[in-house]
Amino acid sequence: MWQRPSQMLVPALLAIFLTPNLGAAAPDDASNWPCVFNDKGGTRYSTVDQINRDNVAQLKVAWRYKTGDSRSGGTIECTPLVIDGVMYVTTVTTRVVALKADTGEQIWRYDPHVGSADHNLVIANGVNRGVAFWSDGQQRRILVGTTDGRLISLDAASGKPDPAFGTGGTVDLRSGLDREVAKLPYGPTSAPIVFEDLVILGFANGEASPASPGDNRAFDVRSGKEVWRFHAIPREGEYAAETWPQGAWRLRGGANAWGGLTLDAKAGVLFSATGSATSDFYGADRPGDNLFSNCVLAQDAHTGKRLWHFQTVHHDLWDHDNPCPPVLVTVNHDGKQVDAVAQVTKTGYCFVLDRATGKPLFGVTEVPAPPSTLPGEHASPTQPVPVKPPALSKQEFTDDDATNISPEAHEYVMKILKHHPHGAANLAPTTQGTIEFPGYHGGATWAGASFDLTTGFLYVNTNNVPFFCRVKPDARHGFVFTNYDYFNDPDGYPAVKPPWGLLICADLNRGEILWQVPLGEYPQLKAKGIPQTGTENFGGTIVTAGGLVFIGGSKDEMFHAFDKSTGKLLWEFKLDAGGYATPCTYAVNGKQYVVIAAGGGGKQRTRSGDQFVAFTLP
Repeated sequence: MWQRPSQMLVPALLAIFLTPNLGAAAPDDASNWPCVFNDKGGTRYSTVDQINRDNVAQLKVAWRYKTGDSRSGGTIECTPLVIDGVMYVTTVTTRVVALKADTGEQIWRYDPHVGSADHNLVIANGVNRGVAFWSDGQQRRILVGTTDGRLISLDAASGKPDPAFGTGGTVDLRSGLDREVAKLPYGPTSAPIVFEDLVILGFANGEASPASPGDNRAFDVRSGKEVWRFHAIPREGEYAAETWPQGAWRLRGGANAWGGLTLDAKAGVLFSATGSATSDFYGADRPGDNLFSNCVLAQDAHTGKRLWHFQTVHHDLWDHDNPCPPVLVTVNHDGKQVDAVAQVTKTGYCFVLDRATGKPLFGVTEVPAPPSTLPGEHASPTQPVPVKPPALSKQEFTDDDATNISPEAHEYVMKILKHHPHGAANLAPTTQGTIEFPGYHGGATWAGASFDLTTGFLYVNTNNVPFFCRVKPDARHGFVFTNYDYFNDPDGYPAVKPPWGLLICADLNRGEILWQVPLGEYPQLKAKGIPQTGTENFGGTIVTAGGLVFIGGSKDEMFHAFDKSTGKLLWEFKLDAGGYATPCTYAVNGKQYVVIAAGGGGKQRTRSGDQFVAFTLP
């Protein structure tokens, strides 16, 4: 019989957290945006407040930069870095570009030729979410991971590869991988994170076995030499190995932090959140909880050693990856200031965990879950549900939830529901197709959440879009997943009652939702008198001292500014292509700018674009 290992911190390691006020270090210059999250703790909070509630409606386009490499279906998910007036971005095809942040004028451009050797090795269609910056006070480097499995170090001033790093500026990340998986898709999709003289990466890999390993890895930022590697699927004799069949690590992948990493730099603790184990939808050959898949994970950033973990989904059968790293937060809990992390999930929950121990601040209930009907499959009998905050997305799709935007759409959906298991949360996959809700794209997505350091309020955009979760028999693997099929009405709208996309503000001090508003709309439905529905959305929020939440993300290609206290829409702008990326804000010579990538395409399947667009006050 398998058992769940303790989720508590190893007591001897507790001392690493005994420094007071372990919040993420603020940027040296508040006018910069030096990390994709602004601070390495992931808050995406800016103290720059020239643009505020009173004047945001006056925003105008300051400049546009066209990358010139748009392709059908391609997208840009990059959040720019801005350091001392210079912006660093990645394009549709992971070219790295330096721009003057006040004018958009190109300074240099570097082309890594992603996938030029073998396109079959590229993961996630080549998506890249940004770069990292390192400096020792003299040297300055831009670090980028590519989706064909390389880590590249560039001189920040010239864009030329650093000859001291790896081989000619490049580390082959496949080097040292197990022989059986070294030629499978593998590479980073999210930006690296820098800690002292280490550059640390999470990885994306395939979602069926065999697959590349999902281990977090750290490299010396000067030489490119690997310093540590954490086995996401434990090997014999390692902690939690008993949650797997013996030797499971040899060909299996997943349990990977593809959504990026956050860091408590003062404490020297790395945080990540991992995805599901392969294969995603059938786990008869991996009985147990399968640690460290679907976990919030705290590691010693110097050594990679596990400090604590908390599992958000046991024995995942639904591709319920944790799609983003936890945000480092400080909240007022039971009258005390408590350092914590907040993990939003595809399942639509927010787990608030003590930063030193991983213990839930508001408690977690293990809720009974339905068994699987597939032969050989043993679904977990329970799944964890936080007591607070309430779910950010609806958890069940019942007959009462069938769309109501028209009688015809409702009748169509009701007929389909008769033939597919639905109603309860955590229904396991079936051959006829279970209704998966809130859907493979969240709940929360890879964009994660932002956090207001002054109030304890978390801002997150979520999806409520159902899918079919269908498997078919396979002679080799038992059962395999068929496809990511939306459950839509006959006109292509989600089969569930709206809202389909939300922007939410949650008070993490009390564990309450303060407000939620639809994010995005369909003009054709608005013309029919249907209230704002929200749309599926990708790309996240930032929050500012000026009282604003900025977000693109919605399928209507709008870029928005909301009042962070009330959720009132204060400004919006129609982009040339959808802004399916997280924006940033910064100041140059005392003037504040807001920038978003308008790449379109991607999962929204709208028109593709190739622009970064900057806004400022006239």
